Amino acid sequence: MTKVVNTAGKLSPLEFESHLSVSRYGKFVLTEAVRPSFDLKVVPSEGYRHDRYSDENTGASIPVLMISVSAEKIFDVFLDLLQPLGGTVDAVLESSHLRKIPGHKDVRREQIDLPVLTSYLFDYEHLFLADGCVGIAVLNPAIPAEVQWDEHKLITVYADNLKPYEKVLRKYNIPHRQDIRLISEAEHVHITRKEYAGQFNALKTLICAE
Repeated sequence: MTKVVNTAGKLSPLEFESHLSVSRYGKFVLTEAVRPSFDLKVVPSEGYRHDRYSDENTGASIPVLMISVSAEKIFDVFLDLLQPLGGTVDAVLESSHLRKIPGHKDVRREQIDLPVLTSYLFDYEHLFLADGCVGIAVLNPAIPAEVQWDEHKLITVYADNLKPYEKVLRKYNIPHRQDIRLISEAEHVHITRKEYAGQFNALKTLICAE
């Protein structure tokens, strides 16, 4: 099952399936969850850039890292980026399964031990790598800082002090490329399967009941 977002042009079924089968662009490997559009206005690649998030309600401006990581190491990178958040965190599970309108439903669990959360994520690693309708944000409001791994399988870090997170990226040889374009910034395709919605609900129950 695919969830198509602004796919350019009208493709034949054969062209569409052929495009979805392409998972590697140079050295960069995509997860199973997302594909660029057929016209490849953005060619997926690895790297990160600096940005800022402006809160319209408070007027606050927060430094941001926008990160694209090849599939074979993205799970490890995400887990390592959680370490600067501290031993106890809040987790927000995000799902757009069966949504008829844009956006996703969020389920929040406050004050969970990071090692416990990490163990659950290990159990559901395949879901996060394969499902284009699932994301997660992990945050510590006391710092404040947040690490989000979204439906596009991009990682975003929000924090006043980004140095600990950039240290993790250097560990994995992820280059700083201020001109990098991300797969979410052009037409793209999300991929999911019916069974993933059930797996997400199981994870949601597990984390919220812990």
